[in-house]
Amino acid sequence: MDSRWAMGFLRPELVKGFEMRPLDIAVAGAGVGGLAVGALLRRAGHDVTVFDKFAEPAPVGSGLVVQPVGLSVLKALGADQRALELGNAITAMRGREADQGRRVLEVSYVTPKSSRFGLAIHRAALFDALYAAAQAAGVALVSASQVTGRDGAHLLFADRRDGPFDLIIDASGAGSVLSPLKSKPLGYGALWATVDWPADTPLPRDELRQMYRRANRMMGVLPIGSLPDATGFKAAIFWSLPANGVTAWRKTGLQAWKDEAVSLWPAFAPFVDQITDPDQMTAASYTHGTLVRPYGDGIAYIGDAAHRASPQLGQGANMALLDAWALSQAIAEARGDVPLALLHYARARRWHVWSYQTMSRMFTPQYQSDSRVLPLLRDRLLFPLSQVQPVPYILTRLVCGDMLPPTGSLLDPD
Repeated sequence: MDSRWAMGFLRPELVKGFEMRPLDIAVAGAGVGGLAVGALLRRAGHDVTVFDKFAEPAPVGSGLVVQPVGLSVLKALGADQRALELGNAITAMRGREADQGRRVLEVSYVTPKSSRFGLAIHRAALFDALYAAAQAAGVALVSASQVTGRDGAHLLFADRRDGPFDLIIDASGAGSVLSPLKSKPLGYGALWATVDWPADTPLPRDELRQMYRRANRMMGVLPIGSLPDATGFKAAIFWSLPANGVTAWRKTGLQAWKDEAVSLWPAFAPFVDQITDPDQMTAASYTHGTLVRPYGDGIAYIGDAAHRASPQLGQGANMALLDAWALSQAIAEARGDVPLALLHYARARRWHVWSYQTMSRMFTPQYQSDSRVLPLLRDRLLFPLSQVQPVPYILTRLVCGDMLPPTGSLLDPD
């Protein structure tokens, strides 16, 4: 193993000749970012307690894609083998317009110089890999503990007050009660479900496939591998709809929805036929916003507590993993000086987060909106341009997560 992974993740030149005082760190939320940062910091010798609101730590949601730079963080954690075992490598993202069947999205992970891939995986499988890494590192996990607020260096719960802590890390997601982020709701969300991969589908197992009608209809199939303690290859399917459209969707009825979906994309039929109850579909709403300063006095915000966007670029889990890495590395480089570490963390992630938030803001209305003009621009101008070099290379770097250095001047997890 590369020597820079000695002592868990610290660069040897940073730890030679001094002993960093272990910090007492509280993490709110046992999601992707919370478990990752907890494991990284515990491996560095800090005392870490992760608090989660569930009676037993558990994932929420369906499928996602861990991009190559996110996979590097999993590797640093020793969680990559389990994730690779459960997940499924995808090498391209492709989309077509429903009426004419023309190509409108074509992004490959493979370039003449590299053969990278994204890891499509169910949230339960990614959670399984990260939870095992956190346990192996010795992270203290406290369940049935929903954070209700903060009092300086203390965390508040319904029945108690814990602390003081040297540092509080808010990894509690979009529903955070600690984060000052005020995000803007997006006009469209999605319905998600996990189904078995059909034996009779013509769709490939190594690509994300999507179908669009203008920008007000979008559906997709993501081959996500297997679930922990389950057999069979799975797919995550999704259907775009207005953020306030779930009630209308339920009122219209499953059959009407299935008929519409299959009329737009016949290959969707063996997937959607497995939906026999509306409750199999989970509604997701999206917001957009970014904290200018992702930290406060004694607290750091990571993942959706720090920045939120639509899932169009497939960067949600990636961003949480990179935040976790950058914060842990910043603490190492600041030799445990918390205020200095928080400043390093914010500077390290600033431009990477800004660039992806900007791209998400630009791309999302082309695929999820009521606009009739933007889909024409997407199909007739932007897609043809996307096939002319160097744009395909730029899009590959964009999707892989390293269009800009993901952790600024700090050591990248690669």
